[in-house]
Amino acid sequence: MSEQAKPEQILILEFTLKSLDFMRAGEASSEFKQRLKKLGFKPELVRRAAIAAYEAEMNVIIHARKGVMRFEIAPARLLIVVEDEGPGISDIEQAMQEGFTTASAAIRELGFGAGMGLPNIKRCADAMDIQSIPGQGTRLQIIINNE
Repeated sequence: MSEQAKPEQILILEFTLKSLDFMRAGEASSEFKQRLKKLGFKPELVRRAAIAAYEAEMNVIIHARKGVMRFEIAPARLLIVVEDEGPGISDIEQAMQEGFTTASAAIRELGFGAGMGLPNIKRCADAMDIQSIPGQGTRLQIIINNE
């Protein structure tokens, strides 16, 4: 993890994610959640942000070779950006459908890969953008406004 504070009151946290690293799975989203609590964000906003972050983090760990997860914490909004090197998403509309999964049987046996990650992120976000190139990777941007 690296951390950097800017004069505009933006705190940036950045984490490197590795494929199938279940020993560290959830660390980035957990650290993000703890920072939001310490900074005094409202519990409902913290809950939404933590769910979105965890789902995005697990998608990288389950599906990609590696990735980077960056959090920008500002008084007015939270920005989560996840960029991975992985298989990409060939049909984003289909991937947004509850229950659709490309997770292997082995991943599903571990209790992951139910096809709820992207739908849960969308539910928790005020704005979400996915850009993906099959065979190269995916970039996910999540915005949660502090209203």
